[in-house]
Amino acid sequence: MAFSPWDDTERLLLGAIASAKNQILVQAYMLTSRAIAAGLIDARQRGVDVKVLADNRQHEESIGSLLGLLAQNKIPVWLETRYRNAHNKVLVIDASGKQPTVITGSYNFTRSAHTMNAENLVIFRDNRSLTERFAKNWERHWLQATPYLVAEKK
Repeated sequence: MAFSPWDDTERLLLGAIASAKNQILVQAYMLTSRAIAAGLIDARQRGVDVKVLADNRQHEESIGSLLGLLAQNKIPVWLETRYRNAHNKVLVIDASGKQPTVITGSYNFTRSAHTMNAENLVIFRDNRSLTERFAKNWERHWLQATPYLVAEKK
């Protein structure tokens, strides 16, 4: 558990991303942190299956959205359009692996969340039933989402 801006929440998040062996499922309200995007790209380049779901409206309204960068680096991205706000902030790491991990909390994947906002980040390790439940919820949202096309952002 960590609380920004006092704790180094970004370091904890990046450490968990770096420890992924098989898969990272992301649900993001906003994703503008270059460090987190780089961590996801690095994981993809290591052979980890990285998939991202993101709030469509936040992506459209944020000039700093890095979804295009992720897609350009062969990370599949889908946009959630069904909800007014797809307000989830979740990483599901290696749900079927030896150390299943869920990361959640109020923490947006942004520089502001790390340095300026009062946010919380909770990491659950080795709780297979919780991780599987989050993975199933991710899949439910994915089935309702729209694939992101790199040329979509204006």
